[in-house]
Amino acid sequence: MTRDPSDTSASAVPRSAPSPSTPAPGDPRLVVVGIPGNRRVSLFQDAVRAAGLSPAREVAWRDVLDSRARFTAGETVRIDSPGEDPEVDRLLRDVDDPTRVEGTGRWYERFTALARGLGRAASAAGADLLDDPDELAVLFDKRLCHGVLDAAGVRVPVSPTSGPGGPAVSGWDDVRALMAGAGLRRVFVKIAHGSSASGVLAVERAGPGRVRALTSVERDGAGRLFNSLRIRDYTSERDVAAIIDTLAPDGLHIEQWVPKAVLDGRPADLRVVVVAGRATHVVVRTSRSPMTNLHLGGKRGDLDAARDVIKASGGSFSTALTISEAAADRFPGTHCVGVDLLPAPSWRRYAVGEVNAFGDLLPGLTGLPGRGADGLDTYAAQLAALPRRATRWTTEEPACRHLT
Repeated sequence: MTRDPSDTSASAVPRSAPSPSTPAPGDPRLVVVGIPGNRRVSLFQDAVRAAGLSPAREVAWRDVLDSRARFTAGETVRIDSPGEDPEVDRLLRDVDDPTRVEGTGRWYERFTALARGLGRAASAAGADLLDDPDELAVLFDKRLCHGVLDAAGVRVPVSPTSGPGGPAVSGWDDVRALMAGAGLRRVFVKIAHGSSASGVLAVERAGPGRVRALTSVERDGAGRLFNSLRIRDYTSERDVAAIIDTLAPDGLHIEQWVPKAVLDGRPADLRVVVVAGRATHVVVRTSRSPMTNLHLGGKRGDLDAARDVIKASGGSFSTALTISEAAADRFPGTHCVGVDLLPAPSWRRYAVGEVNAFGDLLPGLTGLPGRGADGLDTYAAQLAALPRRATRWTTEEPACRHLT
């Protein structure tokens, strides 16, 4: 019998999750849905122990896929990434090689169905879910997320595919036409449901038939696409078209490739972690390529140096934090998000590139002074902010449910 992937009934018994410990009186009864042994779950459990709390009960994504997740009244449930597990990835995307790029459309359908099933199970059991499933559905669709931010007046790059009414992109011909219609010569073409720069192309048109694309995508002789750890430079329109045509069935988002600020001679942007509505952590990311992701050769920059440059330019670091908080405010039911902030070359203006549901994996990064996370990593800050989240959730209505 085929199981419904969204069926995560409270009556099912998990196969591998450890038995919950008995929390001390007044302690939250924590649950983390993730990949047991994965660095994300391990870092979260480290923060739990450091806070003197009882270990979080772990619910494996494999058990969620088998409809074996359960919750009990009074538990506080954190949904973490299902990534970095080849078997879970195979079940979500129907691909046998985790380095393959294709299959994100299927991943999105199944992940959002599972998240909504978790939401129903948590609600039925009387548990508190830290990540609103309807908001996750928007955060994991770059077109919808861009539309929510734009409608709220949060500055974002120009996009011809933004919002629920944006045009579908069937391939390179549509990309070329949409670029021309929006007057854009340089754009990022992104998989709508991708992450970690998977399937992202920085595309530049220099004239009729002249195209250049920078991307980590590698195409083999059979036309299959793979993620690579190095940036490739494609200068043939035929090659660029072949990649985009292969990506298009999973859904594509197009947005302006805006010039970035420079720090120490390298393009730079900011990842701002916002917990319960407050910006708590910032990391500067610099790179020699348009993609600043650390796994693609990007490096952490010096935040103090960036703040000095911002001040010298007449800008304000507090403005960067305020804009990030404004973006996060569109997702009040999600306890923690990572906002990718794009500073203009002047360092005086900012645009929001993306808002990431699982943007807190920044080992060793401690919180900004005076923002409720002094000396805390991103996971410890989320634990410390649980009381603030309770107040925020009861006073704010999720702003994006009408889009799903």
